[in-house]
Amino acid sequence: MLEIVPAEKDDLILVQEVAHQTWPHTFGKILSPEQIEYMLDWMYSVETLGKQLSEGHQFFLVKEDGKAIGYLGIQVNYEPGKTKIHKVYILPNQQGKGLGKLLFAKAKEVAKANNQSFLQLNVNRENQPAIDFYIHYGFKELRREVIDIGNDYVMDDIVFEYPLH
Repeated sequence: MLEIVPAEKDDLILVQEVAHQTWPHTFGKILSPEQIEYMLDWMYSVETLGKQLSEGHQFFLVKEDGKAIGYLGIQVNYEPGKTKIHKVYILPNQQGKGLGKLLFAKAKEVAKANNQSFLQLNVNRENQPAIDFYIHYGFKELRREVIDIGNDYVMDDIVFEYPLH
């Protein structure tokens, strides 16, 4: 059985586990192993995820038969009227089954329930499968940005936006 459930503080370890299984597959041809490890340590420590949760981020797990196979992390009113999709990943062996579409629908549902006008997200400009997915579902490129994340690493991203009205 497939379900999307809110992640509580005790569930953040599941978000971390899925990230550690997903990132090497997703970014292995884009980023160095050292940068992947740095970013996972930086973005996916249970402490960092817990701080985000306490600051109003919402996490959702997609589970199949009780096992976490993907997640979504969003922040309502990241900017006025905009919900930011910060994190959305699905285990490599679960991709292509429509789970991304389900998580995207969940992000839209939460954003609309909070009277938001847009969804916004960043995607690595070399991550063509993700870019293709977002364009297919109606996201439009808003801008490009390079974000210094420390340790001589950057996130070289495209910012996409999706209108909700």
